[in-house]
Amino acid sequence: MKSLGRLRTALGERSDYDAVAQCSRCGYCEQACPTYKATGREAQSARGRNQIVRQFLEGKFEDPSSAEEALSTCLLCGACTTACPARVPTPDLVLEARREILGQPEWARRLLRHLLVVRPDLLAKAVRAGFALKRMGLAGLAAKTGLLRLLGLRALAEADAHVKETPERTLAEALREDASLRAGPDAAWSYFAACGTNFVFPRVGLASLRILHRVHGRGAFLDNPCCGLLAFNYGDLETARELARLNIQRWEDRRSDAPVFADCSSCAAFLKSYPQLFLRDPAWRERAEAFAARVKDIVEVEAPVRPGVLPGLVTLHDSCRARHGQGLFKEPRAAVKAAAAAFAEMECSDDCCGGAGLFAFKHPELSEELLRRKIGHAKAAGARTVCASGTSCLIQLARGLEKYYPEGRVVHWSEAVCEALDGSDG
Repeated sequence: MKSLGRLRTALGERSDYDAVAQCSRCGYCEQACPTYKATGREAQSARGRNQIVRQFLEGKFEDPSSAEEALSTCLLCGACTTACPARVPTPDLVLEARREILGQPEWARRLLRHLLVVRPDLLAKAVRAGFALKRMGLAGLAAKTGLLRLLGLRALAEADAHVKETPERTLAEALREDASLRAGPDAAWSYFAACGTNFVFPRVGLASLRILHRVHGRGAFLDNPCCGLLAFNYGDLETARELARLNIQRWEDRRSDAPVFADCSSCAAFLKSYPQLFLRDPAWRERAEAFAARVKDIVEVEAPVRPGVLPGLVTLHDSCRARHGQGLFKEPRAAVKAAAAAFAEMECSDDCCGGAGLFAFKHPELSEELLRRKIGHAKAAGARTVCASGTSCLIQLARGLEKYYPEGRVVHWSEAVCEALDGSDG
């Protein structure tokens, strides 16, 4: 099957059709949907997309490809579900329709699986090679000759071209050398290295680990592969399931019920959703539920901080998969508010910044409009520091601040909290 066929919803497990049929077209979602607010187009609202999915499931689309723009421009942010009285899972329904209507070429699925499952070292080498060319002042050459582009992954190549940071080694490489992070009976937690943190922002991972050591004592690096979100969003359910099984098995091998912390909210939300991948597989569903119950977003850590040490006015951008994917609102604010010399909420803090994984590189004009709005709200709040917990948010917001509001900076939640840890030993 290309699609899941059944979804976990707020009303229980439902077929795709039963889930989309819960949409009453009330319109509450429209003012929550960033793409509708930016375009005013019904087809680019959650209500409009739900009707497209329903018509497809009812066999009323003579040319299903006519729905491509409406489906591909969905940010999958989940703001619509949060606003919906019936909690219709529009992002999941859009993904189901994308798999059935749009699909991906077989060669692309095979390549993605090879890079994420069979030879993740090849992906790491490609990223490092691109970064090395940038450090040599050959960013243009890196963009033209990068392995990702040569292999046909143009969107990933474009994403690499927009990344400012060029770490010389991955986070995983550094953590494997740290004897204190090896599994043992006294490990109180496991750390899951998200791809964005691993490849692009190792400094974020190191800040997260410092927080976890300070709050929870000794822990271990899970030494994990990708969570599977990229494959899942690109329509390859089997690769997503394969990666999920690997991660679940890695956790089970520790013979511990210790929590698993991830510091990219998108990855944390997907790890928590693993049971949905196995609704038709009772044995793996039970294992996925046990694993998902132990997953925590790093913003859920109650870290002791010194009050008022973060300079200037601080605000918080709600990363979509923290706020709407996991329902985390108070949690990321608690430590940041306590640590800030001054804190202010910015308007529409939970609107997507337009990063949304690879969305910014597939729909640059729409993404840019969303980014301008987001940076405008940060500027109106007078913020000098914007905290976020998604790695694609960090890339997008850094670019937007540099372009539209250079007085501001963006930092990951872990970095902000790490700066203010109370009684930290370094």
